[in-house]
Amino acid sequence: MNLAAGTTRTPHPAGAAEVEVRDLVKVYRSGRSAKTIVDQCSFTIERGKTTVMIGPSGVGKSTIVRLIAGFDRPTSGTILVDGRPVTGPGRDRLVVFQEAALFPWMTTAENILYGPAARGERGASQAADFLLDKVGLRAFRKKYPTQLSGGMQRRAELARAVINDPAVMILDEPFRGLDAMTKKLMLEFYARMSEEAPRTHFFVTTDIDEAIYLADRLLVMRHSPTSVRAVVEVDIPRPRSPSAILADDRANAIKMQTLSLLHEEAMKSFASGSKAAADFVDAYRRRSSSA
Repeated sequence: MNLAAGTTRTPHPAGAAEVEVRDLVKVYRSGRSAKTIVDQCSFTIERGKTTVMIGPSGVGKSTIVRLIAGFDRPTSGTILVDGRPVTGPGRDRLVVFQEAALFPWMTTAENILYGPAARGERGASQAADFLLDKVGLRAFRKKYPTQLSGGMQRRAELARAVINDPAVMILDEPFRGLDAMTKKLMLEFYARMSEEAPRTHFFVTTDIDEAIYLADRLLVMRHSPTSVRAVVEVDIPRPRSPSAILADDRANAIKMQTLSLLHEEAMKSFASGSKAAADFVDAYRRRSSSA
């Protein structure tokens, strides 16, 4: 379902796709050395749902994003989109990265229209106008990226992705670096947008509150080399609000469960850094078990 069409919500929009990741392995080689980043990683990104991947920084989440997007090739394993193997980038999978990626020489409207214009499509201006209204940027349509705030740039990038009507939206910590108030507003905006025009979303974050607020399903990742340690269903009714989530008993139970898993993986990461760190973690565990 195209957001620009202004149609009502459907459980599984025609444009949404299912992604299957099977036994994924990614090894980076440099000369005679090799480092395994992803090892035997398998999971499903359900059609029309928001799947959120969460794990400590540096475990390989962004590597998985690049592999699903087709920007990199796996060492072994398979990635399927509706049963078709991913062999490279495609219009069916669009990524919103951590870093701002608007073209600085284009206005807001020109940035949003870039994809349809590059494909020679006509009649996209109406869709762009709809999206500019939707993201609250109609008054800024002729402004350049440097004239927009960080939150405005993020909204423009989301609109630029949505106008291409991808089957899978991939977002790699898109709100990282925003101030707390702007991030809260962006989360509410993104959640509302995805609820009004649901498609398949794959969202990567290190923020547990962000993850629970957005997710239908959480993928909790292991320490590098990474794979899925646990799948947690976020069975909290929609629509959601950040304040309601904070007071929800089920949300807090999911948060405690996920934090416990993340803490264990973070401690592994810390312990692998040096002998002194490993000794500290061992002492911490002994103290915790005796408490």
